[in-house]
Amino acid sequence: MKISRRRLGRALAGAGAVTSAAITAHTAYNVRKVQKPVESDVVISERVSILLPARNEAARIAPTVESLLAQKGIAELEILILDDGSTDGTAEVIREACFGDPRVKIIDGGGDDLPMGWLGKTWACHRLSLEATGDVFVFVDADVVLRPGAVASAIEMMRERGLDIISPYPTQIAITPAERITQPLVNWSWMALIPIGPAENSPFASLSAAVGQFIVVDSGAYRAIGGHTSVADNVVDDVGIMRAFKQHGFRGLPVNGSQLAQCRMYTSSSEVIEGYTKNVGAVFGSAAGIVGILGVMAVGFVLPPVFAIVAKDRRTRAWGALGYASSITGRWIVARKTGERVWPDALTQPVSIAAFGTLAIESYRRRRKGIATWRGRTLPQ
Repeated sequence: MKISRRRLGRALAGAGAVTSAAITAHTAYNVRKVQKPVESDVVISERVSILLPARNEAARIAPTVESLLAQKGIAELEILILDDGSTDGTAEVIREACFGDPRVKIIDGGGDDLPMGWLGKTWACHRLSLEATGDVFVFVDADVVLRPGAVASAIEMMRERGLDIISPYPTQIAITPAERITQPLVNWSWMALIPIGPAENSPFASLSAAVGQFIVVDSGAYRAIGGHTSVADNVVDDVGIMRAFKQHGFRGLPVNGSQLAQCRMYTSSSEVIEGYTKNVGAVFGSAAGIVGILGVMAVGFVLPPVFAIVAKDRRTRAWGALGYASSITGRWIVARKTGERVWPDALTQPVSIAAFGTLAIESYRRRRKGIATWRGRTLPQ
């Protein structure tokens, strides 16, 4: 039976509205369930190791180091920083920021040569873990600024809930247009798509989310899973670590870390493109995964505003408008929860999804061709 273009458009617009509304309803439910550690005056008696890998971060690492030195509520603290073959003076910036603080140890990571089967980031984290002596390891990226009580408060929440790993997602700072389009999806994606309640106790790897910007782990559990050797060649190592914990029977969660930390990952469109194409395609696992997930996202978030504007049929336009309104609502809910920019940025949700999909496809293409790079290193296919 031949289907008219009008009926097909109406069906797609209706499917988009239903999909968008369902995801937004799940988002609204999730944000009520998600844990949100807040800064407190708790004192942690355990020994804590903060581990910071850095490669060519001279322009941004000083505020990060200063925020680590300002951590309070930790009786025994060591800060280990690995300079991973930087050529821009990163080590000198670190030394100036530390002022000879005895809690800090700077490790020379050597040059670009990596052991077989390792990536730069995972090898750096592994080397840091070998030097660390804490009961708790805190992995932090060089573009993250922590509140003074962030580490102690995150550890307190992890211990109180009987968890072995948590990943507090920082507030994402976005200034340039490219950042404002892409970066809100860092927090929106997991709050919208991961069922937070079941994820806490579920052993399924698919119910895992984490961001390498800020990860807190029990060091005994970390060693039990093999540490970063379990994700040595994984370009999405943060999610990989969370999955490895779950696969070994440990418990972990992503949490809303907006009260503890903030991060500005990228500062330009070129950085956004390089950053996302290095690994986002690997999140989906395969070409089929990319087609399936991005197809659903396109129907739910990209097509509705198109139908709302260009469809000649009034009912189709109404479905499109409903879907677009729903997508804006979901973005608004998350932005308010994480302290990120709400208006007018929430209106760009369809553009954000389209941009993410384009970057995911390009990432997959680069990985297949063996031309994906990061910080001057070629990534594996």
